[in-house]
Amino acid sequence: MSRLAVLEHGHTAEVKAELEQARAENGFVSEVAMMLTYRPELFGRPFSEALQDVMRGPSEWSIAERELFAAFVSAQNQCPF
Repeated sequence: MSRLAVLEHGHTAEVKAELEQARAENGFVSEVAMMLTYRPELFGRPFSEALQDVMRGPSEWSIAERELFAAFVSAQNQCPF
């Protein structure tokens, strides 16, 4: 099974239900969301906490500027933001 297949089919029943609800509401679930919710104790929670620090912690850039930078990088990578 490839890593992406694990992300598509390897979640717990509870997380699968949450992902399906998000898919129904939004029409899709990003691969980032699937990655963050697969074994969150190993990557998802630590990464999310670090991301919050980067995006919302003390900085010379405003939150809006940081969001704009993230949106620009996502667009350059052809990744929905």
